[in-house]
Formats: sequence, structure tokens, C-alpha cells
Amino acid sequence: MSETLAHRAVCASYADVTEVRASDPAAIDRAWATRVARPTVRGNGRLMIVAADHPARGALSVGDRPTAMNSRTDLLDRLRTALRNPGVDGVLATADILDDLVLLGALDDKVVISSMNRGGLAGASFELDDRMTGYTAAGTAKAGMNGGKMLCRIDLDDPGTLSTLTACAEAVDSLAAAGLMAMVEPFLSRRVDGKVKNDLSADAVIKSIHISQGLGSTSAYTWMKLPVVDEMERVMDATTLPTLLLGGDPQTAPEETFASWAKALALPSVRGLIVGRTLLYPRDEDVAAAVDTAVSLVH
Repeated sequence: MSETLAHRAVCASYADVTEVRASDPAAIDRAWATRVARPTVRGNGRLMIVAADHPARGALSVGDRPTAMNSRTDLLDRLRTALRNPGVDGVLATADILDDLVLLGALDDKVVISSMNRGGLAGASFELDDRMTGYTAAGTAKAGMNGGKMLCRIDLDDPGTLSTLTACAEAVDSLAAAGLMAMVEPFLSRRVDGKVKNDLSADAVIKSIHISQGLGSTSAYTWMKLPVVDEMERVMDATTLPTLLLGGDPQTAPEETFASWAKALALPSVRGLIVGRTLLYPRDEDVAAAVDTAVSLVH
């Protein structure tokens, strides 16, 4: 596969990426059209996905490093390291990142999930009015991707939540009409000292599941993206939808994080992991080792 990937790469360097974007932007569409796609589910039916859609929402911090994700080329290096692991099934990101990766030949035989609503910018007064400013279902289908993901934060005190729910319901229907996965990432949220905080208690996650899994006129293509919290057995009893576990911003020791993932992965509805900063920006900076550990838990 490595020779095939090298052969299919349009660009060999980041300088090449910029040059192609400037001189031949249609090369991006051609790269998507000739990419080797793969079905969402195959083999043991489990998925290990890396996520990199935080920057488009203005969320550039990792742990206590507020500018950790400032460098695009550094992020791309980390993503390419992760995607070279054959146990990594794919990636979730926005168009700017995915277009770079497809030009670099990093997406052949990978599941690709688009990030749809990035309008709820981190720290903004309108953060919970999270409209669709990223991919559309049509754009997701045109590129031959596997599905689209939407963040669905629900604050009962914020009227912007209604716009988010409406946008997510429409996205679920549009993706389903194209036969594509609609991945919903729900939270019950509230403002604390002016900042949006997600409620990670079991009952709050359960309520967010029930609200979000009812969005749209069909649930046939809906998957859930859920945090690992206490009482995961009770949380997962709230849904029959296939679920991927998210990693979040790493706050605990890696050993504790991996142990909590391993326990949750044993539950029937859980089909794998979709993790970003925990794997791409580990404390010891060994991305390959962190990815190896996560892959071993999933596959």
C-alpha cells in the first residue's frame, strides 16, 4: 500500500500543496475523484478514527497549551503519522485539512468523515448557535466520503440551541438521503462564568442522547459520538445506535484514559474510538506510540 500511496500523491511537500492550490486548484477535485475509498464497516466492524476539526471552531488549545494547534504543518505531520498506522481506519476533519491530506496521498483506503457545523466558535457569544459552516451533505457525497459529523450542544437557557437542533436535523436527513453516515455528537451544556461547559454526568449524557438520536425523519444512518464518563453501562443503555467514543481534551494521565476507553469499548453498542488531541498531542509527544495503544484497544 505504501508504494500505491506514494504513487497517488499529488504533492510531495507542503510547499507543493501551496503551489498546487495556487496554480491548479482543480487538482483537489481530481485527487478526491481518484482516491481509493473504502466501506465504513469491514473486518471486525470496529473503527479507529482520528479527529482534527477543532481548529475551524477556533479551539487551538490542548491541555495547558493554548496555542498547541497553531501550526498547520505540525498538525498535518501528526495526522500523517497516525494515518500511516494500518490500524487507523480513517479521519474526521474540515475541508482545509482533508484537502491537504488528499493532495498528500494520505487518504487512500481510509474512512473519511466530514465536519459540518463549525459556526459555534469557541468563546463566542453565539457559541451555542452552531450552524453549518463546514461541509454540506452534497459536498460530502461529491468527495466520496463515508459520512458527516455534527456537534449538537444543548443549553436549555440559550435560544441558539434551537438553530443548532434544526440544522442538525436537516443534516441528518440530507446525509441519509445520500446513504451516508450521520454522526451526531451531543452534549448538555451550560454557561459557567461566561464559558460553555459540557455536563459529563451520566444522566446529562443520557438526556443528550435521547434528544439527539430523535433528530431528523430517519435514524437509519445515524451514529453517535459520545464521551467516556462514569456509569458508561447505564449511558449506553440509552441507545441502540452504533457509537464511537470521543477522547476530548486530555486532562488525566494517559494510563487512566486508556483504561477508561478499554472498559467502555467492551459494551455492545460501542464500535470504536474517534480521538483527536489525546492521540495527536500526547504529553510525551510520541504520536506513533499513542496511536499504537489506541489501535490495540480497538482492533
